[in-house]
Amino acid sequence: MAGQNFSSARRAASHAAAVFVFLLAVFVGTIGSALAHASLTNAAPADGSVLPAAPSALMLSFSEPVSPLVLKLVNPDRSVVVLDRYALRDTTLDIEVPPGLATGTHVLSWRVISEDGHPVGGSVVFSIGAPSRGAPPVADAVTDWSLRTAIWAARTALYVGLFFGVGGAFFLNWLARPSRHGARFIAGALLLGLIATIPALGLQGLDALGLPLGSIMSGTVWRTGYGTSYGATIVIAAAALLAGLLSLISGLFISRALSLIALAGIGLALAASGHASAAHPQWLTRPAVFVHAIGIGFWAGALVPLGLALAARAPGAEPALRRFSRAIPLLLALMVAAGILLAIVQVETPSALLATAYGRVLLVKLALVAALFALAAYNRWRLTTPAEQGNADATRRLARVIAIETLLVLAVLGTAAVWRFTPPPRALALAAAAPAHIHIHTDKAMADLSITPGHVGPVTASIVIMTGDFGPLDAKEVTLVLSNPEAGIEPIRRPAIKPGDGTWRVDGLTIPVGGRWTARIDILVSDFELVKLEETIDIRP
Repeated sequence: MAGQNFSSARRAASHAAAVFVFLLAVFVGTIGSALAHASLTNAAPADGSVLPAAPSALMLSFSEPVSPLVLKLVNPDRSVVVLDRYALRDTTLDIEVPPGLATGTHVLSWRVISEDGHPVGGSVVFSIGAPSRGAPPVADAVTDWSLRTAIWAARTALYVGLFFGVGGAFFLNWLARPSRHGARFIAGALLLGLIATIPALGLQGLDALGLPLGSIMSGTVWRTGYGTSYGATIVIAAAALLAGLLSLISGLFISRALSLIALAGIGLALAASGHASAAHPQWLTRPAVFVHAIGIGFWAGALVPLGLALAARAPGAEPALRRFSRAIPLLLALMVAAGILLAIVQVETPSALLATAYGRVLLVKLALVAALFALAAYNRWRLTTPAEQGNADATRRLARVIAIETLLVLAVLGTAAVWRFTPPPRALALAAAAPAHIHIHTDKAMADLSITPGHVGPVTASIVIMTGDFGPLDAKEVTLVLSNPEAGIEPIRRPAIKPGDGTWRVDGLTIPVGGRWTARIDILVSDFELVKLEETIDIRP
């Protein structure tokens, strides 16, 4: 009889694995691509600049494509003008300047949404004529900690529903039958997660628009939250949680199918948005998130029902423990491998573990996971075999250790929810490597100058030149002249070469200090005509 049960379980596991692989293949083939956490790389006018007259255009460039949410200009008299006329060109946002800008200090306040679903905001301060006397106008409020706390709580509750609830429903239907210990806890976790999806969507909209908690009832807030990539996560998560609930009240075949679909839904939901799923290469990181989430759900979901069954000495506790202990090594190995891969992609360098908030949160999570693994090893090598053989003392101790594991998993989930507010080191590195860029336009000629990377050290300058009416300009020579009078640096002159791709390039250039540099491009059009284009460019430290 035991052999028949094991054979049935093995066939069921084979079917589950087949469905799992199929869902994973569908996911890899159909999921849309996303890009990294965006950062501002260039602005015109430059931050802190003083212009002789009102600018002809406003421009914001980002490290990755974005979708604008809120654009506004705070005038010297602190009146606010909403900027709703703009054009998006790849990573650059061209904004129409409102008429009649007064002299004094203005603040261009922007808020955009990254493709990973996270909002990014900031301000660019510039002055016309001369800076205003006194403090500059205020554009953005301080961090809203009440909103952040609500976002963290909603996300943690959603994780509890997905990992403890959906994972627990899978354990009950595939490994624990006929035992139903923990079913009430699992149903409660599923309901908690399902309820959490509602405020989570609204809070996402509030954060995206930079609004306080009091604006939660606005329809625009909910539409904005749903329109981000996190909206897809919420929809998939809600479907997975609902399938998990239905699996608790359905017949054996339907309940197993529903719980399997719900388990796959954990991976699909978390891979639909977020820092890790948005990292490149997409074909590798999204499946890694999927596998990592499935492994956590399988492990975490088994803890409460298994611990309760062992504590109650239920008849089916030992067989359930035996099935779980046989299945967990492979899933644990896949989960760890996927986690290591994602950590390497996100952190990039060991120094970022301490140098960035993301890395420090990861260290806390790793410490908790290490404690979990230590307990799991103790369970497996010291308690599991005696408990499977019916040893009462080992069974009681195993139930107590599983309770501690459950608390540690809850701490891991709460820690992971903090990542919502910490851009990963890879995104920070991408922003740091972004070029500094300016556009200079006169009646005689125009030029686009990019200095890559846009910070101190060895750089490469790329120059594209055209006539003032956007026609081709076949120059005989192009020279780049950089100076920084405030730092006591006289002009650095470098001739540009034309490699054949339509651009002019300056190699072997080193910028010694950061700050505002004066960039002049000397264009020798003919033996008798020299056009000089000049503008300031900001170089990051």
